[in-house]
Amino acid sequence: MTSKVIYTGDLRTVAIHLRSGSEIQTDAPVDNHGKGERFSPTDLVATSLASCLLTTLAISAKTHNLNIEGAECQVEKIMIASPRMIGEIKLDISFPNSPAFTDKEKKIIEHVANTCPVHMSLHPDLKKTYTFNWPNE
Repeated sequence: MTSKVIYTGDLRTVAIHLRSGSEIQTDAPVDNHGKGERFSPTDLVATSLASCLLTTLAISAKTHNLNIEGAECQVEKIMIASPRMIGEIKLDISFPNSPAFTDKEKKIIEHVANTCPVHMSLHPDLKKTYTFNWPNE
């Protein structure tokens, strides 16, 4: 088992990671009867893509001796109405503490972004748009 999710009322849940005990609380979004005071389940999907991208990039960075410390993703989730679902996830990726990357290193980073496990697990019809803000450019 990975986690346990409990409905706590008022359109909220708490997810408990069974190995560590850490928790994530969710709330329905304002446009779907919630208070929007916590991540919504669809926010977590979009955020998971960014987290996976950075994690797999960090693994690859060790192999290729790249410095990506401080890398960050700004996440934008775009919903569509019918059927209600995520239509697009936009990630704006920055490397504020990194030196300039070579063209080869940029290709490695872009490949990792497009092949991280969450990216590969999402339906191909879900548009995933990545903007890379390369250091020193």
